[in-house]
Amino acid sequence: MSDWLTDTRDSYDTVAASYADHTRGLLDGLPHLRAALRLFAEEVSGPVADVGCGPGDITALLHGHGVDAFGIDLSPAMVDLARASHPGLRFEVGSMTDPLPGELGGILCWWSLIHVPDELVPVVFGHFRAALRPGGLVQLGFHVGDRTNLKTQGYGGHPMRVNVHLRPPDRVAGWLREAGFAVEARWLLGDDGAVLFARG
Repeated sequence: MSDWLTDTRDSYDTVAASYADHTRGLLDGLPHLRAALRLFAEEVSGPVADVGCGPGDITALLHGHGVDAFGIDLSPAMVDLARASHPGLRFEVGSMTDPLPGELGGILCWWSLIHVPDELVPVVFGHFRAALRPGGLVQLGFHVGDRTNLKTQGYGGHPMRVNVHLRPPDRVAGWLREAGFAVEARWLLGDDGAVLFARG
């Protein structure tokens, strides 16, 4: 496992419980993200991978919208939390830098691509494209900007060591198109967030 993957996995293992406490119910105050999730659920057909699922709450929300969703996360501690919190759903340890399982109807990737270096994003999008059925839907959420921050302290004050890549939506959309996706919509969330919808 490369250094950045090891650092990311170990960091989220360390903060897993605090992260789950911090993010629980976060969507209650974010109506535009709730709308994006509902739209994704309405448009997608077939099984959906929630990539970088963390403690599994978004996976569970998708399931509540009638989606056959399962979660994948790099952090074993996060996957353990997700399984304990949502015992009726499927969660597995994995990395988006590896091929995804099965023929998927959709992929949700909210604020987890932010830790992947630029040079590997096309590889990740290639895996997404290969895993999707024709016409499958991808929804990405990410921080907007044009810089990389090193995060050394995280949720609950615990130590972390992860790079957080902020990217212009045009750059991310270009990578998607190069991987064979049609970018259907871009939603800007204030000044520092974006959601992209793309179809394979």
